Amino acid sequence: MNAAAGHSPMLSRLAEQRATGVLLRDTGALYLAEGDVVHAESPAAPGIEVLLTASGRLAPEAWQEAVDAAGAACAIGRWLIDHRRMAAGELEIIRLGALYDAAYFVLWPATGQTRFRHGVRHWFGSLGGVPVAAVEGEARRRRLMLDSLWPHPRLDVAPVAVARTAPQQFERPPHIPHRQAELLRLADGVRTPSALAALLGRPAFHALVDVRRMAARGLVETPRGGTRATARAPAWFQNIGDDPDAALLRRLRVALERL
Repeated sequence: MNAAAGHSPMLSRLAEQRATGVLLRDTGALYLAEGDVVHAESPAAPGIEVLLTASGRLAPEAWQEAVDAAGAACAIGRWLIDHRRMAAGELEIIRLGALYDAAYFVLWPATGQTRFRHGVRHWFGSLGGVPVAAVEGEARRRRLMLDSLWPHPRLDVAPVAVARTAPQQFERPPHIPHRQAELLRLADGVRTPSALAALLGRPAFHALVDVRRMAARGLVETPRGGTRATARAPAWFQNIGDDPDAALLRRLRVALERL
């Protein structure tokens, strides 16, 4: 792997400048507050609203209540804590998991146009930031881990298809971890690892790890070719910051439509 993979010179400069705003790339967005990463979003990773609701940790009605009460003020996270919908520690664990999950896809591959819009806040609100170096380091660690499991990056974005030899093995549950068995049950040759993760309310990276492991065992098909495709962010991502209020409301609507 290229030693510079996952590293963004612009992001490093913004960290040094203690900038606040959103870094936009074709693969998603990183939100900064005083130079630290406070949120990340990518179409390849389930958002925090999906991780909270699809997993059953927070009822969709409770999420809607938080959006209505604090979305416009970009303070949904603080509202959930102050109104005792979630404990601060638990919410922080889920928030950081969502941040690292999406940041991995935003930072990899390190290609395409990068822009920064100053002053843009994330609708969830800032509950604390992570140093840029730590976010980039974790992205590199995850890439190395995936390649060590099964070096076929197209698995990360290709539809998950059960291998023809898998049914005989699948009938022996003790040899397949529960988390992998759930993915196999939902794999239909159409859904990608990210789509399966969203259905199950899990971070996308967890699904990537399991799919690579299953491919190495011959449980799922390995796509031909070694070039990794990427999940591109919607076009309206590029307009974030032109009208911050409108952009935040649009993102909130998209989040609710996923529930």
